[in-house]
Amino acid sequence: MSLQENYQHVREQIANACVRSGRPPESVSLIAVSKTHPASYVDQVAALGQVHFAENRIAELVEKKASVQAPALQWHLIGQLQTNKVKLLEADTILHTLDRASLADKLQSRFTDATISCLLQVNCSGEPSKSGVAPAEFNALADYVAQKPAIRILGLMTMAENTEDEWRIREAFAKLRQLSEGLQARRIFPGYKGWLSMGMSGDFELAIAEGATHVRVGSAIFGSR
Repeated sequence: MSLQENYQHVREQIANACVRSGRPPESVSLIAVSKTHPASYVDQVAALGQVHFAENRIAELVEKKASVQAPALQWHLIGQLQTNKVKLLEADTILHTLDRASLADKLQSRFTDATISCLLQVNCSGEPSKSGVAPAEFNALADYVAQKPAIRILGLMTMAENTEDEWRIREAFAKLRQLSEGLQARRIFPGYKGWLSMGMSGDFELAIAEGATHVRVGSAIFGSR
């Protein structure tokens, strides 16, 4: 299928998943993950009305952001950010992977005269290979980040295990939702929006069923890399 057909199919899947969950389709934002694909693909999908785009690597995000022709796009960084690469991050990018105190320190130093919007990344699957703060350490990290005025926390992010077991996938997503509800109740982040960035090409419909507000879809739109 063409990029347009792929994109429209994903939009239909999101809308149908929302209907099944009793949610309005506009309650879920699609983030198109264009990693390793050319900037021209971003322009093609943006021409269809897509606004939110993401990259895994900060260097590729910087390069692609400078290359695309489409105006007024919102860029997201969804891959792990090394502390020595924080200098490449700009305040108009939303970081989904704040997962440790050392990164919070670097962000605070980098954005002394601005505010950077972030999501706290949680390793809800418990897999050693995945980034994210452990759920048991989540509150401590949240308390630490709350002391950093340059960081604006919008919500939480996670990745589920790559498995055919739908129960295990949904369990990870449900855990993130529960953590977010607890964080909202604590009221330590002014302007907290309760974003739940969870779900990718293979499991975003399950994520929507568990309350995802943002789904990160790459290969289902752009094709395999």
